[in-house]
Amino acid sequence: MKRNKWLILMALTLVLSMFLAACGGSKDEEKPATDGDDKDKDAATEEKKHAKDEDGEPDAEQVLYLAESAAIPSVDSSIVEDQVGFNVLNNINEGLYRLNQDNIAEPAMAAEEAKVSEDGLTYTFKLRDAMWADETPVTANDFVYAWQRAIDPATGSPYGPMMMSGVVKNATAISEEKMEVSELGVKAVDEKTFEVTLERPVPYFLSLMSFGTFYPLKEEFVASKADAFATNSDNLLSNGPFVLTKWDGTGDSWTYVKNEHYWDAENVKLNEIHVNVVKDSATAIKLYQDGKLDRAGVSGDLAMQYRDDEEAVIQPETSVFYFKFNQERDGKETPLANENIRKAIAKAFEKEDMVDVVLANGSLAANYLVPTDFAFDEDEKDFRELSGNHLEYNVEEAQEHWKKGLEELGVESLDLEILGGDTELSKKMDEYFKSQLEGNLEGLTISLKEVPFSVRLDLDGNQDYDIQVSGWGPDFQDPISFMDLFVTDGTNNLMSYSNPEYDKLIEDSKGDLALKPKERYEAFAKAEKILLDEDAAIAPIYQRGLIYLHKPYFKGLVNHPFGADYSYKWAYISGK
Repeated sequence: MKRNKWLILMALTLVLSMFLAACGGSKDEEKPATDGDDKDKDAATEEKKHAKDEDGEPDAEQVLYLAESAAIPSVDSSIVEDQVGFNVLNNINEGLYRLNQDNIAEPAMAAEEAKVSEDGLTYTFKLRDAMWADETPVTANDFVYAWQRAIDPATGSPYGPMMMSGVVKNATAISEEKMEVSELGVKAVDEKTFEVTLERPVPYFLSLMSFGTFYPLKEEFVASKADAFATNSDNLLSNGPFVLTKWDGTGDSWTYVKNEHYWDAENVKLNEIHVNVVKDSATAIKLYQDGKLDRAGVSGDLAMQYRDDEEAVIQPETSVFYFKFNQERDGKETPLANENIRKAIAKAFEKEDMVDVVLANGSLAANYLVPTDFAFDEDEKDFRELSGNHLEYNVEEAQEHWKKGLEELGVESLDLEILGGDTELSKKMDEYFKSQLEGNLEGLTISLKEVPFSVRLDLDGNQDYDIQVSGWGPDFQDPISFMDLFVTDGTNNLMSYSNPEYDKLIEDSKGDLALKPKERYEAFAKAEKILLDEDAAIAPIYQRGLIYLHKPYFKGLVNHPFGADYSYKWAYISGK
């Protein structure tokens, strides 16, 4: 995701205070990270923790009690940029497609799979007979209006230009105020036929259709509410599984109520979901133990304590964290512009111990950028099998690179700073990095700069740092969601990295290779090797995992690897 993705992982960052960038909005602050190869773990035990028993039928009062990490900033689909907002949108509204229980995008407001032109540029969607909660029909014009509103510069949408520019025809020019909004490549052919014209073939386009920015909006309703639209639950209109109630626009609680007018209401089992904002993991655990919550996130130092609890569930994620090496600061080249110095640092810290002992929550040690169990080729093979591992921990190699780097710089020692957060867990992690790097690289002195999250955003935006721990979570299911971050002068680059060969491979993936899946994935694998093995532009650390305490009677929750975190559509209570 683009730079606003910081907000997607923001709540977690407030806990870990160690990432800067991630897709879509603030990820749940109760989300921790997990360990590497699991070499010291019983695989059978871990597999059991990763899967919940979902058998049984709804047999109790279908009312759920949950916690969120932060209040809702907005539920306007054109404006939302945080994860709490996207979670709410995903459960009260619905786009052309929805991620199903297997996390595959399938037709939702669309009645059937889209018809795609031979050149891959035109998508035609036939809409099903679906209604808004006010019992009026969802029409093709609702999508035209919503998409035009999201790309209109006057709206100030963070994700409209991000998701549509270079994808939907004329979106870039419209976002730059060079064309009229009416010229966006969308059209209501008739009331139930929506047509989209693209700038170029986009292999992951249908995956985008489940993302909140692309949800429909009823123009008449939005206009009638004017500035009050989406400011509280009375000024919202749903077309999804639930309706939002008891949200005053600022408060720390809200309720989802089953939408009886939803087209698939017969498959929605829960009648109500009561949500309260609980920012502290210890408080959430206490509420869970007292029977006041049906699910509670476990983070920080509590992860080790609860990871073996019989009701603990380890939830793998697709967010990846890494060191960013800033090559230019205050207009001057930094020591990190030296390739050998970057490679030395990238290989000089033990990732397995960090995820096992410091995080202790199921995160995976990462020797890659594109996460595991996320992107798959035509044969359903994980991209990680194609690309392999990069920049693995190796002290001897690290020391060789360090020696060469110091010689090339003409110095015998270096003082570098790691920019981090001011929470206890962040400090603990940064101390671990300092100990590892100083212990393995003679002549290196690491200072730790621990600041609030808002300060870190400013420092990153101004490239006023040496090293920082950054992170990214995808908005859609394709390697480009990660690979596009590091093109020359990219919005999220912010470390003065540039490699023309890397840029060319990424550009080819969007152009000549867009409709050649095998060659496209090979290009991504080659680009990842350049970024990591050849240039060490970043140093991967871990792929995040989370621990939750989850009541055994709470079944059917679907966790998503991109976009919104959860769908409650198929959830139910059984055996309570």
